[in-house]
Amino acid sequence: MKTSQSHSSYLNQENIARSADGIEYHPLHPFLPEGCRVLFLGSFPPQRKRWCMDFFYPNFINDHWRIEGLIFFGDKDYFVDTEAKTFRLERIIPFLEQKGIGFYDTATAVRRLKDNASDKFLEVVEPTDIPALLGSIPQCRVIVTTGEKATQTICHTLDIPQMPSVGEYVSTRMLNGQGQEIFLYRLPSSSRAYPMSLPKKAEAYRQMFAFCGVE
Repeated sequence: MKTSQSHSSYLNQENIARSADGIEYHPLHPFLPEGCRVLFLGSFPPQRKRWCMDFFYPNFINDHWRIEGLIFFGDKDYFVDTEAKTFRLERIIPFLEQKGIGFYDTATAVRRLKDNASDKFLEVVEPTDIPALLGSIPQCRVIVTTGEKATQTICHTLDIPQMPSVGEYVSTRMLNGQGQEIFLYRLPSSSRAYPMSLPKKAEAYRQMFAFCGVE
């Protein structure tokens, strides 16, 4: 399993090359920094034509990095290069490594049923081996999902009987490498299509980070 320190590019060129016949394999390597305590698992990245950088949450109109900027720096534009309409990866990576925040997705291969970025029209062809991910980050305490599709997929994959509501968490009935319980925590989507203001989303995310002990 590749981590943030093992390569300069986060693109998974092998997966990009083998994506064909309507099936897309995940275009990014898992980002699993040493000491990772929080693992965000989305559904699958949007099409690359919607990216402004080669990393997770690459769509410029998605507010994930604005939420984290607001929480940790009091500035929603801390990670934003407004003029270039991209995110400041040179700030994002050291921040994530310092805080122990990792990223990947609940599907490693999908088929898009429509030519858009909507999770509703993603068919999961190959779910991610989540226990394998967790095996490489033994300090992880919380898996975070920010959308219904990702939450449904992980509950199915890990046989979690009850899907948490937004802002709530449930036990995964798994232990990390230190023998501690791992929780699944569901947050509101950072997509602007989700009907909640940025400050309210940030407060929900802030509560999750406090639960994890990430400050």
